[in-house]
Amino acid sequence: METIELVVGRIGKPHGIRGEVTVDVRTDEPERRYAPGAVLRAQPPQGSASTLRSLTVARARWHQSVLLVTFEELGDRSAAEAARGIVLHATIPADATPEDPEEFYDHQLVGLAVHDVDGTALGTVTGLVHGGAQDLLAVRAVDGRDTLVPFVKALVPEVDLSAGRVVVADRPGLVAPLPEDAD
Repeated sequence: METIELVVGRIGKPHGIRGEVTVDVRTDEPERRYAPGAVLRAQPPQGSASTLRSLTVARARWHQSVLLVTFEELGDRSAAEAARGIVLHATIPADATPEDPEEFYDHQLVGLAVHDVDGTALGTVTGLVHGGAQDLLAVRAVDGRDTLVPFVKALVPEVDLSAGRVVVADRPGLVAPLPEDAD
């Protein structure tokens, strides 16, 4: 079975003295990725003394808006401090989909044809840029320009994975060039 890896978080500072850590969540499915027993690949930052290559979730809980996770391998505050900065990866089947039908994994979107609401070809999705306020679809327009489209329902009303396309409610200058730039 073919699998892919998703970045699901980064370990932050220790919380308390028993090895619990804060996690900067990078997934829309934290309950699924940080379930007790989940094994995540650990990627220590460059220059780190950590030799950890995987971490097993013992428990996870929310404290205000911060995810706190206890990993079996981090028994005390010193171990938790040494793990700071580790990027956490989950391995999933390549054909897996998020539980929410309105959510997509990045790899599912890359390569999809981009059309406007009238069906005119606009380009191809080349990636996703995860921003603080919203995600952006990276689109290579048919004329070769690279553009970014806010990945919001008003501008991207339809994503049809089975048809291999996304619909963009294009505006002049968004994907298609401005009329004065089209010359």
